[in-house]
Amino acid sequence: MQQITQSRNDNLKLAVPSILIAAFVLSLGDALVKQESATFPLWQIFVMRSVIAVPFLVYFIRIRACNVSIMPDRFGWTALRSLLLVIMWAAYYLALPHVLFSIAAASFYTAPLFITLFTALLTGDRVGWKGWIAVLLGFIGVLLILQSQADDFNAYALLPIISAICYASAMIITRSKCENEKPLILSLGLNLAFVGVGALAILIIQIWEPSPASMAANPFLLGEWKPMWIDEWRTMAILAIIIVIASVGTAIAYQSGPSSIIATFDFSYVAYIVIWGILLFGEAPDFVTIIGILLIVGGGLLAVRNK
Repeated sequence: MQQITQSRNDNLKLAVPSILIAAFVLSLGDALVKQESATFPLWQIFVMRSVIAVPFLVYFIRIRACNVSIMPDRFGWTALRSLLLVIMWAAYYLALPHVLFSIAAASFYTAPLFITLFTALLTGDRVGWKGWIAVLLGFIGVLLILQSQADDFNAYALLPIISAICYASAMIITRSKCENEKPLILSLGLNLAFVGVGALAILIIQIWEPSPASMAANPFLLGEWKPMWIDEWRTMAILAIIIVIASVGTAIAYQSGPSSIIATFDFSYVAYIVIWGILLFGEAPDFVTIIGILLIVGGGLLAVRNK
């Protein structure tokens, strides 16, 4: 594999475990959001999850580096990255009530292909032919998963593809423009963006006053704010912990390793989703899906072995 051009010393021993852990906790969080999509509107999840997360992030930033400002060094790029990730999650979550979990995950995981393309086109990094084969194997695995569930495919599956483009763009920004930002500060910026976008969406819905029929047809998008009791607060606290771990882990991974390699390990999310699909939603994978997962894992192993 041709050596990928690096602007700093990469640390795959840190980057790979970070993305694997981030993908695991993120998949769990997404499974919980899918479960809660019948209970809470999306914007309430965005606001309450991050309202819980933000004070803890500020506290940890102050504890770890009391003399460091909580403002990012490159505010504009950090803000753009955060906005892209909020759009990513909004598009992905809005698809979850309408498609099988595995379909949404497989559609979203065209992201590593976009990351590799954007890396080659925008950052000047060179990806060797074995690197392209590794990502191609993963992409073929995603296509197999989609094909095995073709009867359940619908237009909502396009939302995760939009999500994938936003995610790829955000990770390229992480690697090329926010490489020196502290991961905790990137996570703080993301969660503040969740609060801002969620609050704005709630305000728009209140001013717009959609019809009861529209709200009944799209409760996850247009539903009213729901009261929260002990169980609901516990769920939001779990989601807050998950978003902090996932956002910090993802930032560390893409700061510490070439985007094309980290993106390939990002495919592990699909395997995790299949596990949660079995345990929580009764979506047992068929033979073709299993082959797809093996191709995804094989692509990741090929990418790192030939680093």
